Amino acid sequence: MELNDRVIIVTGAGSGIGAATARLLAARGAKVVVSDIADTGAQTTESIRAAGGEAEFVQGDIGVEAGAQALVAATLDRYGRLDGAFNNAGVEQCAVPLHKLTGEQWDRAVRVDLSGVFYCLKHQITAMLESGGGSIVNTASALGRVAIPNAAEYVAAKHGVVGLTKAAAADYGRQGIRVNAVLPGIVETTMVARISQDPTFAAYFDTLRRRHVMGRFGKPGEIGESVAWLLSDASSFVTGAAISVDGGYLAV
Repeated sequence: MELNDRVIIVTGAGSGIGAATARLLAARGAKVVVSDIADTGAQTTESIRAAGGEAEFVQGDIGVEAGAQALVAATLDRYGRLDGAFNNAGVEQCAVPLHKLTGEQWDRAVRVDLSGVFYCLKHQITAMLESGGGSIVNTASALGRVAIPNAAEYVAAKHGVVGLTKAAAADYGRQGIRVNAVLPGIVETTMVARISQDPTFAAYFDTLRRRHVMGRFGKPGEIGESVAWLLSDASSFVTGAAISVDGGYLAV
């Protein structure tokens, strides 16, 4: 599972799963391009460098095509190639039932959580076709398989990520590009902490915890370990997979 000298983009790497995964990939030898819309990506980059790893920060919005294209272009300018990517950037649900969703709330979730993955895939795959292949991992969710109340826009976007992952795998499997998805359960991140304060979700969180058959929520690094495996040669015969890393949430 070593990733020595591989050039890997991680989006949404300013905090949570993205930051933990970026640090893990760097510790395994990757040259990590840290991407985030917020300047917290600079902190992740500094922590990687302080630990002896190599990282570059590219700030931008992958929810618009120009942002995703600029991210890949900056990676190629710096390193000359792209070997892997973890498309992890996303936003949370709005915690309202479908009939109360505004068009703006719908568009926000779909723009970042689904269209952002599409834009990244489009430009990452273009680069990988030039260099002979690579591996891409997309963050979906356990809610890419099932649903919970008051999350229609998020559920729809994450179901879309699973389908998009399979479609990309089918298109490029013979050209040396593998595309997979991870489906996390609830993970202890600042985003989840923020959601848990919403009265609509607060009462539901105990139920969610019980749905995880391990009796707890996940840690960001636990998702990162699965991503690192999918980006490495250890998973060389895996593509088009949607792998649950959810503490058993989907098992019951």
